[in-house]
Amino acid sequence: MGLKEGTRAARLAKVGGLVGLVGVGATGCSTEEVLRFGWPVAVTPQAEAMRELWTWSVVAALAVGVIVWGLILWSVAFHRKKSEELPRQVAYNLPLELVLLVVPTIIVAVLFYFTAVTQNYVTDKSKAPDVTVDVIAFQWNWEFQYPQYKTEAASLPVSTVGSSGEIPLLVVPQGKSIRFNLRSTDVIHSFYVPEFHFKRDVFPEPEKNNQDNSFQIDQIDRTGSFVGRCAELCGVYHAVMNFEVRALESADFDRYIELRQQTNAATGQPYTAAQALTELDCGELCTPHAVTTRPFDTDRTVREASGGGK
Repeated sequence: MGLKEGTRAARLAKVGGLVGLVGVGATGCSTEEVLRFGWPVAVTPQAEAMRELWTWSVVAALAVGVIVWGLILWSVAFHRKKSEELPRQVAYNLPLELVLLVVPTIIVAVLFYFTAVTQNYVTDKSKAPDVTVDVIAFQWNWEFQYPQYKTEAASLPVSTVGSSGEIPLLVVPQGKSIRFNLRSTDVIHSFYVPEFHFKRDVFPEPEKNNQDNSFQIDQIDRTGSFVGRCAELCGVYHAVMNFEVRALESADFDRYIELRQQTNAATGQPYTAAQALTELDCGELCTPHAVTTRPFDTDRTVREASGGGK
């Protein structure tokens, strides 16, 4: 039975619906953007699984909210005080009490099930990865080592280290599984790539902290550059402790690693990430510096000179 035309409740329902439509329309968002609820576009299967869990959890919460709001408005509209006569008092309502017990239990059980399934998938490391990256965090930058690839000269792992003047590039292949092993040399940091929809704290001596310090992704779905950040307050320059994930096509990554293992004739040292990308020459993806973030200028005299010493 619908609301009677012309009543206050019907008018409120129309106004509420109109406000909702205008609110959704004014955002200018596509359906896909609305269903992401502000999350970045996922670039890994694990990230998409987490996004789906989040979306449908919010949809379920909104559905429950709509029912609760509707019951509140229905009570306000149709059960207002009409006289001084005391309404009929009901001590127990067994069917209603069963509904209020069973329905929330089912909702919690369903949410728990899908959360557990998604969590097990995201944290699964049962398959051998195609590429392994050792991530070493330190105040206030990152080092990325590829333990399975050694340099020709010193037989050391291929490594990229960031500095105050250079954002470190974590170059990885698109379409291959990657395992990240995380470790800190000083305080607790946190490895976070928004497009992965995932972050994990980076502890010093993780074994002594009984911490699972690695995670694995099935693949990065598309090539591109994705900003990475430290998501744990770790000191003065925490806010600028950034890095960049650079996902290359598999063949380009193989050539990149091949160059990183060789000695650059011009310098007499193994190729750096920037030199290898320049040599690779694969367009925008081979830009030798970060494109998603920039280094922090540590020269405080520059700020003082431009800001009048303030």
